[in-house]
Amino acid sequence: MKLPIRGRTLGLLAILVPLLALFVWVVLRAGPLAPVPVTVAQVQSRAIQPALFGIGTVQARYTYKIGPTLPARVRTLNVHVGDAVKAGQLLGEMDPVDLDSRMQAQQAVLGRAEASVREAQARQAFARSQAERYRVLEQAQAVSRESLDTRRQELQIADAALTVSQQELARARADQQALRAQRDNLRLLAPVDGVVVLRDADPGTTIVAGQTVIELLDPKTLWINTRFDQVRAAGLAAELPAQIVLRSGAGEPLAGLVSRIEPKADAVTEETLAKVDFAQMPTPLPPIGELAEVTVTLPARRRRPPSPTPPCTGRTGRPASGASRVTTPSSRPCSWVLPIWTATCRCTMA
Repeated sequence: MKLPIRGRTLGLLAILVPLLALFVWVVLRAGPLAPVPVTVAQVQSRAIQPALFGIGTVQARYTYKIGPTLPARVRTLNVHVGDAVKAGQLLGEMDPVDLDSRMQAQQAVLGRAEASVREAQARQAFARSQAERYRVLEQAQAVSRESLDTRRQELQIADAALTVSQQELARARADQQALRAQRDNLRLLAPVDGVVVLRDADPGTTIVAGQTVIELLDPKTLWINTRFDQVRAAGLAAELPAQIVLRSGAGEPLAGLVSRIEPKADAVTEETLAKVDFAQMPTPLPPIGELAEVTVTLPARRRRPPSPTPPCTGRTGRPASGASRVTTPSSRPCSWVLPIWTATCRCTMA
């Protein structure tokens, strides 16, 4: 006996059948049973050009810290931070305090030493004339031999006294030159053409010997102190081209060149240090310490036939989506393997 089909059952079937058909379509088209798309491309032999990325800061190769060589007080400073200066330009001057009085006293000592030398020269000339006169008298037997020996001894004493006086004069002149050098060192002069980056004192400040008052840098020697990951630093060498992007450069790359590789790496961060020069110094100059991104172009690797979109298989060996099929003009079967992370990219030629 057939049971009548009710309207509710027909309504449920009308809903379930389309849903089941949609599910089957999704499984076959986008699910695990979906076909893998294949891209056919012509194999071309190309050289791989790797690059190395690093982060660095702007630094100056040469900096000059200028200050007095003895304790003094700042009298005047003629420059401020950011001023461009020329070699030999007067940057400031220190107050000599009692140095001028010491130079006057040393001048008096020098005059006394010169007088002592003149006196010793006069005594030597007199002793020499007396010795010569007594020599003639001794030959004429007018005086005894002992008198001649006495005059010769007096001449030797006069010669020794003159030598001592001359040495004292040389010491006094050396002391005077030292005081003059100290006096000249109170004038702070620029050693090279540069830019003032630090003014660490103001007029009236007492400075100890060797303390920095003004710091200069040579703007022509700016470079990037760059850090590279040691794992990826293989092939990094001097004279390689690089691109520098300053943090304030709005993404505009600047040409650069690797100057040198530091022989000492950072053992804490496991980074290799390198210095990268600007091919052309940017205008305006970047501030010292500004961050920069550096990309170094490494030497090209050997030419090989790469695949435009190589298929990647995971640990199970199942092809991933986006697999590509690459054919050669002769259609000879061949394959190669390129490791990428934990997967294996396998390009098959049919």
